[in-house]
Amino acid sequence: MLVAKSDLHSALKKYFGFNKFKGLQEDVVESILSGNHTFVIMPTGGGKSLCYQLPALMQEGTAIVVSPLIALMKNQVDAIRGVSNEEGIAHVLNSSLNKTEIKRVKEDIVNGVTKLLYVAPESLTKDENIEFLKSVKISFMAIDEAHCISEWGHDFRPEYRNLRNIIGRIGDNIPIIGLTATATPKVQEDIIKNLGITGANTFKASFNRPNLYYEVRPKTKNVDADIIRFIKQNEGKSGIVYCLSRKRVEELAQVLQVNGIKAVPYHAGLDAKSRSNHQDMFLMEDIDVVVATIAFGMGIDKPDVRFVIHHDIPKSIESYYQETGRAGRDGGEGHCLAFYSYKDIEKLEKFMSGKPVAEQEIGHALLQEVVAFAETSISRRKFILHYFGEAFDNDTGEGGDMDDNVRHPKKKTEAKDDVVVLLETIQATNEKYKSKDLVNVIVGTENAMINSHKTNEQPFFGRGKDKEKNYWMALLRQALVAGYLKKDIETYGVIKLSKAGADFIKTPVSFMMTEDHVFDSEQDDANIITAAKSGGASADETLMAMLKDLRKKNAKKLGVPPFVIFQDPSLEDMALKYPISLQELSNVHGVGEGKAKKFGKDFVALIAKYVEDNDIMRPDDLVVKSTGTNSANKLYIIQSIDRKLPLDDIASAKGLEMEDFIKQMEAIVYSGTKLNINYWVDEILDEDQQEEIHEYFMDSESDAISEAIEEFDGDYDEEELRLYRIKFISEVAN
Repeated sequence: MLVAKSDLHSALKKYFGFNKFKGLQEDVVESILSGNHTFVIMPTGGGKSLCYQLPALMQEGTAIVVSPLIALMKNQVDAIRGVSNEEGIAHVLNSSLNKTEIKRVKEDIVNGVTKLLYVAPESLTKDENIEFLKSVKISFMAIDEAHCISEWGHDFRPEYRNLRNIIGRIGDNIPIIGLTATATPKVQEDIIKNLGITGANTFKASFNRPNLYYEVRPKTKNVDADIIRFIKQNEGKSGIVYCLSRKRVEELAQVLQVNGIKAVPYHAGLDAKSRSNHQDMFLMEDIDVVVATIAFGMGIDKPDVRFVIHHDIPKSIESYYQETGRAGRDGGEGHCLAFYSYKDIEKLEKFMSGKPVAEQEIGHALLQEVVAFAETSISRRKFILHYFGEAFDNDTGEGGDMDDNVRHPKKKTEAKDDVVVLLETIQATNEKYKSKDLVNVIVGTENAMINSHKTNEQPFFGRGKDKEKNYWMALLRQALVAGYLKKDIETYGVIKLSKAGADFIKTPVSFMMTEDHVFDSEQDDANIITAAKSGGASADETLMAMLKDLRKKNAKKLGVPPFVIFQDPSLEDMALKYPISLQELSNVHGVGEGKAKKFGKDFVALIAKYVEDNDIMRPDDLVVKSTGTNSANKLYIIQSIDRKLPLDDIASAKGLEMEDFIKQMEAIVYSGTKLNINYWVDEILDEDQQEEIHEYFMDSESDAISEAIEEFDGDYDEEELRLYRIKFISEVAN
């Protein structure tokens, strides 16, 4: 069907109200109207759905749109019905329909009313549906989310692999349109081959979203506080926070709510009514933030999402790209902030362990790309574009400074000679190793794979052992992005030399290598401090000294050790948060309401005076209130101890190991609540022993158990001392 440009533009205006096409849309629409097989790679927000909706509305017959997401289908059907007087112009055919509804859909198709029929791949496999579709005129078949076809896609669905056969059963010469928002070169090839559309017109829009700012921060124990701080700095703006588990979604949504942020949870475990209600609240701006699993946002077309936060790092760069792509669709600001800790990667790897080997290999390869993205210190935009087979032009590319690595560059060093070592090692090992094993060869670490190839006996084995593995891994990633190497996805990420790499060996040129970020799990505590400091949030040392003096003075007056009043971590938190009321003090680490009332008056008075004298801006947003999720647990423990139940029974009733249970009791007594565990302590320690430990704690400057163990030289074990300390704090402090 040949259409004049003027007719195309008037149809665009008539149905969608737009005066002009966006990007590649016009070329794609012309290709479909001409009856050609067409393949479209268009990033989220590029206007992909219009590419098949407009030609369907302009042509005779019904276009079948295969989509894996029921929520997305419903949204699109509603949108199409909104541009026409005919409600039957678009329909869904899936398992949620009853017999009457199915009959209505079929009548509308037969009568030529329906232009777009959205189906799930499962519905297409039913014989009665295939027979029916054979009998009507089909304008074309559009396969949305086509990356689901490929095992190398981030969302592989086996039922998609069979679509080519099903289309063949419906009709021979039906034009096929494949559409995807994220596909690496390998996945693109896989889709075209599997759909049998090798001669298809291919349209590939740029993956560059110049208005998005990419940032990765270390994930510390205070990640909730970091998220709250970020959202409060962006008050009134719409945002999405992604978490991996439903449980975490619920918890974080509650924490945000009690900290004054208008937020709701969204995940597949909610009933359909709540889900659609929460989605509408977000679209209608009754709330600002949705905390969600990746189930959210697939069918959401909210143009002004201003930030996307990843509380947990996703399983693949595709997922990351698609989820961050929900920000700034209107071309305005979009901040993409991810919190990264290698521990999360290890967790994801554990989840994979039950899967078939080939699937595990693919999963690991995709995860290693995510690690590389998080830890790299080169431009994150360049990294993403390189992953999708696109090069970023430094001179004309838009958004070049829109990421944390470019804005805050790390040190660069000349690494020409080391690149030669890397490339020569790949050449000498006949291009057979993946990155991890390759680095092992360079630093001289043996393993079964290396030994089986006798690589450990070669003269070049261990040639780069003067540098750390992390250094070589960073260099390898940067050589990949520079185009000296290529990763062979077919063989799960084996590293090969490119022509440019072979030339580099012959005539090396300067190679300025950027230091990588280090996100060690051992660094967690250090990261908390540095992340806090960078936000102007380290403990005020002058105030800390004053608080310690006051604690000492009050302890002397009361005839108790200083730690009985407040522990050091509580004082540090006070010197960070500057609480000036008892209510605020009860939100400080390790201080509950009881403790604040009993000991807090002097402390808040001192802090209030200090704040006034020194003109201190108090960081209100740092006082992160907890949701009281543990309050049910706490109540159960207090009531059970009041009833003098055996402690091991209370622990097992809550599914806790004794050590974790003791930790919970410690948290209760240290925040000012009494726990009378005398009945239990009397069973394990006689009167003399109790007296001896009591005297030790009364005279000690510190309540540290390690010091007590040393003092008693093994007379008491850790559990006995911790239990007696609970009794001591309860009686002396509370």
